[in-house]
Amino acid sequence: MRRFTLLFLVSSAVLVVVACSKTQAPPPASAAVRPTSTIKDLMDSLVDPSADALWESVATIVSAAGTEERQPKTPEQWADVRRKAITLIEATNLLVMEGRHVAKPGEKAENEEVELGPEEIEKLINEDRTTWVNNAHSLYDATMIALKAIDAKSASGLLDAGEGIDAACETCHLKYWYPLSKQAEKAKEGAGSVKK
Repeated sequence: MRRFTLLFLVSSAVLVVVACSKTQAPPPASAAVRPTSTIKDLMDSLVDPSADALWESVATIVSAAGTEERQPKTPEQWADVRRKAITLIEATNLLVMEGRHVAKPGEKAENEEVELGPEEIEKLINEDRTTWVNNAHSLYDATMIALKAIDAKSASGLLDAGEGIDAACETCHLKYWYPLSKQAEKAKEGAGSVKK
């Protein structure tokens, strides 16, 4: 009986150790993220301010007082511009997360004359996510060029990279925000309403 009790206790202890040491599989990546902000929120809070900071960091300003060459000069200024580039780079990853909506329910376009409404934009994205992701990746790639220029402390490289960032933004905006077809449609409607 003593041997049976000892064997039972040892077996129970082994089962407890095995059960405790067995780790659960981590949840899939899609379950680990919880998109809360909308694409509009990300544009207003991360993308626009960061892109503007990069574009404005290098400029030639001509005024009555003379010509001013604006560019980061101190380590702190370069670090600040670098933070903006990192923010913009990572914002592109946030934009393509599954489950993120374009806007909150009931939000409207700010200028319905030339802009698509959030529902229309979301429909376009959902119909062709590959193009949406490719556009976000283009912005990522363009901003990576800016980051390399920043790390090299190259004001001219940063200025040149700004054109690529602008082109990536504009390509996406023309498809989803204010497509040429919508602008052309509004222009035709305006021309048709003019009395001769």
